[in-house]
Amino acid sequence: MHDDSYARIQASPRFQELVAKRERFAWLLSSIILGLYVAFILLIAFQPQLLGTRISADSSITWGIPMGVGLIVVSFILTGVYVRRANGEFDNLNQAILDEVQP
Repeated sequence: MHDDSYARIQASPRFQELVAKRERFAWLLSSIILGLYVAFILLIAFQPQLLGTRISADSSITWGIPMGVGLIVVSFILTGVYVRRANGEFDNLNQAILDEVQP
């Protein structure tokens, strides 16, 4: 009985749509964060003096600290974006698929 349900789900056009949308979105967000991390590492490798420059003359904080923290914050934001879409659009598609295949 379950094998039949699984086969119907996998054959469903909505399931194919869900898989494709989720995969494209995950790759997009992964590419964004990977690009930012690579840019940060390249900045460390080729412009370390920029990251070592103090924010102001009397500050002990260099530009590297807010850039690193910003990178982490962007990671959290992108995770939130994914969770929001997963809990909305992806869950709705998932429920439609289940409603479609249940007797």
